[in-house]
Amino acid sequence: MSCEKCGKCCMQSGKSTHRTEEEKKNLTKRLNIIEGQVRGINQMIADDRYCDDVLIQIAAACKSLQTLGNSILESHLKTCVAYEIQMGNLDILDDVVTIIKKMQ
Repeated sequence: MSCEKCGKCCMQSGKSTHRTEEEKKNLTKRLNIIEGQVRGINQMIADDRYCDDVLIQIAAACKSLQTLGNSILESHLKTCVAYEIQMGNLDILDDVVTIIKKMQ
């Protein structure tokens, strides 16, 4: 079966996820922002910034990572998991439960 996104790749070829260039661009942009947040926290530590300020920035970076993870999970459910269920692989649901537990 061909990928719904590009019509070329085959999702059965192993555990990989095809992402469109637009999806990769958006994910990379979000990751770059998170990377900047972490560098900022590092600089705050170097500058002896007040603990409250550092903790607030850490919380913001954590929330950004959580939001990104939720976005990837949503995509995973709509594509990879839906495909596996259509192919009759209900064991994928156990995998999803494990992933969600690890994300908490």
